[in-house]
Amino acid sequence: MESAAFRIAALALFLFLGGCGRIVPAAPPVSMPAAPAPAPAATPTPARPATAALTGVTAGPSIASLGLGSSDAASALASFRESCPRLLARNDASGLTRKEDWQAPCSAARGWDRAATEFFASHFETARVGDGSAFATGYYEPEIRASRVPAPGYAVPIYRLPPDLVRAWPADMPESERTGRPPLGRYDAQGQFVPYFERAEIVAGALAGKGLEIAWAADEIEFFFLQVQGSGLLRLPDGSLVRIGYAGQNGRDYTGIGSVMRQRGLIGDGPGQYPGSMQGIVRYLREHPEDGRALMNENRSWVFFRELTTDGPLGALEIPVRRGASVAADPAYVPLGAPVWLDLDRAEADGLWIAQDTGGAIKGANRFDTFWGNGGDAAEVAGGMSGRGAALLFLPRGTLARLQSQR
Repeated sequence: MESAAFRIAALALFLFLGGCGRIVPAAPPVSMPAAPAPAPAATPTPARPATAALTGVTAGPSIASLGLGSSDAASALASFRESCPRLLARNDASGLTRKEDWQAPCSAARGWDRAATEFFASHFETARVGDGSAFATGYYEPEIRASRVPAPGYAVPIYRLPPDLVRAWPADMPESERTGRPPLGRYDAQGQFVPYFERAEIVAGALAGKGLEIAWAADEIEFFFLQVQGSGLLRLPDGSLVRIGYAGQNGRDYTGIGSVMRQRGLIGDGPGQYPGSMQGIVRYLREHPEDGRALMNENRSWVFFRELTTDGPLGALEIPVRRGASVAADPAYVPLGAPVWLDLDRAEADGLWIAQDTGGAIKGANRFDTFWGNGGDAAEVAGGMSGRGAALLFLPRGTLARLQSQR
């Protein structure tokens, strides 16, 4: 029987799968600083990727005027401190900061023993990217039933990253088209580079017998949704928990089955349709197992996992994300590791967050995904999160003056 926890978890994924709630807003118009005009060339100059620096940043209000709470600041400071080793080592894709900009706040964070609100007021200034209009959703860490060994009731394999999944250029691709990263795929028995197995092939056993199984899940639908989230907890028969995290993907395109079902008239408000909610999607999949499997296989993407020993799921910075403190952002617009202030029409998401993760749907300026942990109300809060309002970045003091001088 479908558990109450899973019904809530299913709801939390509806906005993502249904294709109607995680819409990425268009980037605001480019303002300052403007990109320099390209010099005349015989061939067209590729467009520069959009970044926060090209979109434009302006000074925001003082941190003291924001009403930053002490507990909010304390949790953000703890997460910022964890982010500092990455901040000091990574290049900032947003174009806003340099590694050396973070040395003073990170050095101070290590031994800070005064009020956390004072830390942020002393070492940061606020900046608005574009017009600062923000949209935020939520995500969480699901829990599903699984076994370390195949057993009755546990038959859905959870695979680690296969060694034959590699990046390479197809032999028939002209050199002139080989730009960016090579695609993911594998070499077949004839030595030809081909796309990697898609979901239907993997479900049918393409990877069976290769010793890649981490565990076996009890429910194929629960596992399908865990793959969408990219990380989760496995509840073993003895009651213990194993944390698994994203290790890679097969290179195939992701398809949200909620969107497909809506297009085909399977869900909606009409007669004979299943409810247009995640519960409706789950009910359809359970009441139509064969059609449901075919529907899930239309999402050709497959996520591989690795076992984690951390005290939380790992974000893009390879450090644990924390409930109410970690947020996913687009690194082209937000330095990963930087504090982010949200003021939304959803009070539970207001306050200070640390950008420690990214997401396939989290693209564009001022687009965020708030993390709500696991258990309890995590799935319910994450699933219902759809907030609009304003966002500010906290940048090391002096950053805006330097950016202004570079115009």
